[in-house]
Amino acid sequence: MANVVVLGAGIAGHTAALHLRRMLGRHHTVTVVSPNSNWNWIPSNIWVGVGKMPKTKVVFPLAPIYAKKGVDYRQAKAVAVYPQGDADDARGAVEIQYTGQDKAGQTEKIRYDYLVNATGPKLKFEATEGLGPDAGNTVSVCTADHAVEAAEKLAATIAKLKEGQPQTLVVGTGHGTCTCEGAAFEYTFNVDHELREAGVRDLATLYYLTNEAALGDFGVGGMIFNQGGFESTSELWTSSLFRERGVKPILGTHPHKITSSTITYETLDGEMHDLDYDFAMLLPPFGGHPIKAFDVAGNDITDQVFAPSGFMKVDADYTPKPYEEWRADDWPKTYQSVGYDNIWAVGIAFAPPHQISKPRKTPNGTVIAPAPPRTGMPSGLMAKIVAKTIVDRIQIGPKAVSHHVSMTEMGAVCVASAGTGLTRGSAAAMIMDPVVPDFTKYPTGRNLATTRGEIGLYGHWSKLMLHYLFIYKAKALPGWQLIPE
Repeated sequence: MANVVVLGAGIAGHTAALHLRRMLGRHHTVTVVSPNSNWNWIPSNIWVGVGKMPKTKVVFPLAPIYAKKGVDYRQAKAVAVYPQGDADDARGAVEIQYTGQDKAGQTEKIRYDYLVNATGPKLKFEATEGLGPDAGNTVSVCTADHAVEAAEKLAATIAKLKEGQPQTLVVGTGHGTCTCEGAAFEYTFNVDHELREAGVRDLATLYYLTNEAALGDFGVGGMIFNQGGFESTSELWTSSLFRERGVKPILGTHPHKITSSTITYETLDGEMHDLDYDFAMLLPPFGGHPIKAFDVAGNDITDQVFAPSGFMKVDADYTPKPYEEWRADDWPKTYQSVGYDNIWAVGIAFAPPHQISKPRKTPNGTVIAPAPPRTGMPSGLMAKIVAKTIVDRIQIGPKAVSHHVSMTEMGAVCVASAGTGLTRGSAAAMIMDPVVPDFTKYPTGRNLATTRGEIGLYGHWSKLMLHYLFIYKAKALPGWQLIPE
């Protein structure tokens, strides 16, 4: 009998757990450890955040799904890992601290034969002074509860506009090293859409504050589209949308301090600026969760297992290199932990070797560099191949060859909402292939035959369809495994 433990129940962790349970006999155990009691389809938090979808449509309880599928579920957070075992048992162990199930605060050690780290991001609002819901200045759509609060504050802002009070709204990134610029882009244009639907757009000034050096960068260095024999860039494509909607972009920024009325930020030229605002939704940077690692003697080996960011080191090349020397081969293929052949990290939890976009510094030494996105479709693909590897190790033996999938080989589909509505909604549908450019294989870094982008009503219908499709999949309803990651 083998014991497989999955840390996290987001897209990556939940996907890994369901596939493991599907492929392994019931004499093997699959245990999921997650501090959250609900699963959240995060891409639709955008719609919750503008009041167009209730929270109940984007979350559901995990416990009933796992009970039905025979997955052992612990509502807890991982606080330490013992990859070499300890004095009591040679098997690896994870120390957890319960957050629910009537055991809040209690700790326990869980033994494993195979471990999947899919803990997702720690939302580092503290990285910028005054950032985030807890500080009371800016809102967020990173969680369903955050999105509910964002919708309430947006509604209050629209109410003031209806009373004839001009308002300044700011959407974007709250730190120079943020990721998920696509989510900020989505929320910007959903806010714009709601302002127009409310008939108050003329009284509102809407800014897009971002760490991207150019529009359309999205943390992936931008894209080149070849459609109908003509080449276009994601910068040109998105710039036209900003002009059409009257959204004012401020590029290459790092917010230093946020008060209840002012955002103080630095730009790539090293200049400091103040932007007064009435409503702001700014995303935080991501970090790894604070999990410690110890050897069999109890010595701290955290720096061997995890990068300084808190993300787990895997089969990537972490040698420091200048941007000009970055290669596709730097990126991981199996997501196996460094030094341990029974541990993997997937989704946000693995440490990337470097950014995808070119990193920049201001003359003051401030880093302004979008972090590489590793969410959504890539997370699901990584989780599935790691699940397959574990199954082969159990069924064939420890010499079974690892399954491979690199972000330099996988394509990804992104549908970015630009406003909801069955007849008036729109979305930007983008395909990039591969996610991480491979300049040895493609002159432009990506396959121009399959990298493309379009915007329109059909995009909104596609995003709405994906919402229901992936909720269905995550609930492990009949045929769920046939739905692609």
